[in-house]
Amino acid sequence: MALYERDYTAAQERSSSLSAARVDFLKKTYQLLGLSMIVAALGAYLTLPFVATVVKFRWLIFGAELLVLFFGLSMSRGKPGLNMIMLFVFTFLTGVSLVPLFAMFIGAGKAGVIGNAFLSTAVLFGALSLFAINSKTDFSSWGKPLFITLIVVLVASVINIFLGNSMLAVIINAAVLLLFGLFTIYDTQNIANGAYDSPVDAAVSLYLDFLNMFTVILQFLGLSDND
Repeated sequence: MALYERDYTAAQERSSSLSAARVDFLKKTYQLLGLSMIVAALGAYLTLPFVATVVKFRWLIFGAELLVLFFGLSMSRGKPGLNMIMLFVFTFLTGVSLVPLFAMFIGAGKAGVIGNAFLSTAVLFGALSLFAINSKTDFSSWGKPLFITLIVVLVASVINIFLGNSMLAVIINAAVLLLFGLFTIYDTQNIANGAYDSPVDAAVSLYLDFLNMFTVILQFLGLSDND
């Protein structure tokens, strides 16, 4: 919850004097974001031939992701070099986690959907980011409502694991897409307003937004109702 307690007013008051510095901060953030995507793609590419093993140990891999996200990145905060290593370890693991989904599409002869989903996500993400950077509206109050909505969506997702309702799954996916689209606006403006201390922390936030939107768009583009 630390992100939602940042001093946004103070950050905005520094806007005129730190404009050049924040442009540089944004540039470093998006460079790290691009590198993170490359590392994730590398993780998926290297482990795709071992999809059966990935499926077998999927919960262990997911647990490792959470461990790095909530502890590794937190403990390495403010430690240049180490925090970047943790960022790339995390993104590599997310790429590995996507292998079963990628393998399903490739096996069904829908490999092209993966590229289309990435391109669609990149266009949407870019449009939302540009809107957030150029908008004069203050989105800093969105933090807590978005966080609460995220908890509700997570609970609904867990419940639907047991229900297996396909219509509810579609609704949840649509909610996830909308939610992380709004998170993209919120996080991008926070970065532009100087609410982050490190480009690594900023890149993690944007990467999570992109990853969740990409996963949902991939499923919407590639899965039929029967699937």
